Amino acid sequence: MSRLDTDYVRAQFPAFAEPSLRGQAFFENAGGSYTCAPVIDRLTRYYHQRKVQPYGPFDASRLAGEEMDEARTRLAAMLGVEADELSFGPSTTQNTYVLAQAFRQYLEPGDAIVVTNQDHEANSGPWRRLEAEGVEIREWQIDPVTGHLDPARLDRLLDSKVKLVCFPHCSNVVGEVNDVAAICARIRDAGAYSCVDGVSYAPHGFPDVGAIGADIYLFSAYKTFGPHQGLMVIRRDLGMALPNQGHFFNEGSLYQRFTPAGPDHAQIAACAGMADYMEALSAHHGGPATGPEAARHAHDLMRGAELALLGPLLDFLKSKNSVRLIGGARTEDRAPTVAMQLKTPGEDVARALAPKGIMAGGGDFYALRALKAMGVDPDHGVLRVSFIHYTSAAEVETLMKALDQVL
Repeated sequence: MSRLDTDYVRAQFPAFAEPSLRGQAFFENAGGSYTCAPVIDRLTRYYHQRKVQPYGPFDASRLAGEEMDEARTRLAAMLGVEADELSFGPSTTQNTYVLAQAFRQYLEPGDAIVVTNQDHEANSGPWRRLEAEGVEIREWQIDPVTGHLDPARLDRLLDSKVKLVCFPHCSNVVGEVNDVAAICARIRDAGAYSCVDGVSYAPHGFPDVGAIGADIYLFSAYKTFGPHQGLMVIRRDLGMALPNQGHFFNEGSLYQRFTPAGPDHAQIAACAGMADYMEALSAHHGGPATGPEAARHAHDLMRGAELALLGPLLDFLKSKNSVRLIGGARTEDRAPTVAMQLKTPGEDVARALAPKGIMAGGGDFYALRALKAMGVDPDHGVLRVSFIHYTSAAEVETLMKALDQVL
């Protein structure tokens, strides 16, 4: 595997040439990444040339629809699923809510859903609300010290009543990458479906959803270099079994069954730019130039570059007595999303870092249940620094120097 060409990567993101951002190191990528140039170019072209109702007989309309279909087809292939198994919505939170409404109609009284307290609230709250409809909610709890989600604890929750298990690929505060393939296999063997929140993992490389065996996989385009859209994979058998949530005349279309509102045509079309970027990244580094193989190659490049920078940062934080690292300290087990419990509230520390050229975040990050389980007051919150493959070694050095001054 070749080494990531960071200069090439950063040249694909206009933010790095933006004068107003010069001299600032961006470490709040878990909240949303910079947008790559191919997405911006496609969005601009759509608004200039295609901003009409799509799928009509005239050229502008026909091309608009073709670009929307292109985004779904190419991204689905990169995710290892069929084109109609991928749908778009305004956000992952909204997609999950719509999905929960489908399960509300699908489940019988007494059926059970397993949720975790490691999740962002988006993949927890909508499911917990179904308890009021007679669904039993069981909580797969994290280790209160490490934040680890132990599969053995899941085994004790699984029985014939469990119909769905919802869990994250990676927590947005614990940072640990869960063994999704193994967990999905356990769930499948128990006769239940799996719903995986991939929002905090997908920015570090598109997963092969087909290979990991998730029945549902959700993530956000605005955290994977794209526009503000939520992407949702639902495998065909499950998607066609769940009650239709879209218009009655779209019931036979899998990708439209869970899109009750009119989609954002321009943003969907622009999502094809995410595929453009993955392919260009792979080809630049001598990998495949198109399709799923390019996505796999780009994934490995991105992950390798991130881990090389994550190790020194974790070593630095472990040397600080004033810092409680949230989650494990093994580089290979986690994403570069690093939350810290400090004596000072997280938001205050983030505010102190800003004049030093560090863009970071503080607070609870919609992960109140995880923080409470680990003994962290959500009102006090944590400082979170998060990066992705376009972050440079120099920026990580700048971060550590700034942390040295404020901790």
